Amino acid sequence: MKRRSLLAIACLSILAAPAAIAAAQGGDGWEIGPVIRGKNYSPGMPPAPRPTSGGFTFDFPAPDAAAGHVHYVTFRPGSLAGKSRMIVRYRIDAAPGTRFVPQEIPKLPAAISLYLQRRGDNWTGRGRYEDYRWYSPAASVRVIAPGVHEISVRLDDPDWISVKAKTSGSLPGAMQAAVDDADRVGLTFGALGDGRGHGVFATAPARFTLLSFRIV
Repeated sequence: MKRRSLLAIACLSILAAPAAIAAAQGGDGWEIGPVIRGKNYSPGMPPAPRPTSGGFTFDFPAPDAAAGHVHYVTFRPGSLAGKSRMIVRYRIDAAPGTRFVPQEIPKLPAAISLYLQRRGDNWTGRGRYEDYRWYSPAASVRVIAPGVHEISVRLDDPDWISVKAKTSGSLPGAMQAAVDDADRVGLTFGALGDGRGHGVFATAPARFTLLSFRIV
């Protein structure tokens, strides 16, 4: 085959490859919530994070639960059909000695998780809606601590966890339906091992900065 033909095929392959969804540019479209039937379940937080040149930033409520707590930070990507992985990089800044506390289960470490929600969820977690919300595998969950961190999770990993604590491997059709008909993806803040999106506060001023969020 002539070299020109090989180059043409290579160019066509690049053009045909699905583009990555990059949700970091300017931080537009992100929401702090969740907002359910008009009520925002992240008390003490603004409705959206502050955009930055590469992503966004927000301050954790402090110094106690009375100041509020952050639960979900998400955006609408559209269908994830053909995508294979979520990758997030972020930075936590906090003074020495600052603790991050899950407001519902304070004895557990505070943690951050990736999240995927199917379009049309009614937030009851009952009936067919048991499999509309998915939280990334336990091995990918990160304890909230100062520094730069990355989470990378395959969408076909069998250990995504539903709102009813079932794994995606046991419900492959349900997980694929959520991927194909995705409504929101992003980050949840809660306790390590339980209550993934049930809220976190800090005991002193602390800041979260999104560096990048890609779905490839």
